[in-house]
Amino acid sequence: MKWNNALHDYEFYLKIEKGLAKNSIDSYSRDVKKLISYLEENEIIASPITINEEIIQQFIYSISKKINARSQARLISGIRNFFDYLIFENYRKVNPTNLIEAPKIGRKLPDTLSIEEIDLLINSIDLSEPQGERNRTILETLYSCGLRVSELTNLQLSDLYFDEGFIRVIGKGNKQRFVPINKETQKYIKLYINTIRNHITIQKGFEDTVFLNRRGKNLSRVMIFTIIKNLAIKVGIKKKISPHTFRHSFATHLLERGADLRAIQQMLGHESITTTEIYMHLDKSFLKKVVNTYHPRK
Repeated sequence: MKWNNALHDYEFYLKIEKGLAKNSIDSYSRDVKKLISYLEENEIIASPITINEEIIQQFIYSISKKINARSQARLISGIRNFFDYLIFENYRKVNPTNLIEAPKIGRKLPDTLSIEEIDLLINSIDLSEPQGERNRTILETLYSCGLRVSELTNLQLSDLYFDEGFIRVIGKGNKQRFVPINKETQKYIKLYINTIRNHITIQKGFEDTVFLNRRGKNLSRVMIFTIIKNLAIKVGIKKKISPHTFRHSFATHLLERGADLRAIQQMLGHESITTTEIYMHLDKSFLKKVVNTYHPRK
């Protein structure tokens, strides 16, 4: 089996069997391509079937000088997943990464914005600009619904169930969930659609897409990042923020006000509650509040 053939089949598996989005597939694929490049550069003859633990260890050691511990751990995980696939398809019996330990890294807590900082960003948007109304609606939707940036850019008009108070979101692995949306954010979306979107010449294939650029196509992830970065510079916020910061802030603010962790898990679309539990580390006072409110010996 040749590397390119194995990689092609692996990407197909990730798309069809795992239902991963293109960005995730590209990330996994890059990990394997780094290994392939290492083999070629060092003229090491080893196929996906014959490569052993020693070669993998040499590869990890060589690349560890160029990337940090977190990136190393991510790379090892990606390579391990590739060989798990080969075992699943009966090409191999043993995963050559099984005994390779990833570097220990601390649990990185996400950056969050205060309510005041979010208001500052949104209020700084110039609504006299052609895209002002759209950009305000984008930030309001990110924060009020806790969406990933890809979920926002892929949001469709047919996903808006305002009468029921929900929007339908297609998350990782094409998994569908319904997220509550408040009346205020509904108002901004309706205003944007009626005053801005309905006056754009919409390109074929994007008739159902909510957020559009000036050319009538869906916004890119990079554009959303740029909008937020420029606003942060404008108001003088020094934190390193991104669209994901609004999602983290959504979860943190709900938790601080007593929301149930499993309800937050459902709204964020986390498959495991352990992923959501990272927000418990952001505000220890919440734990004290829970005990004081609900414990019989308070």
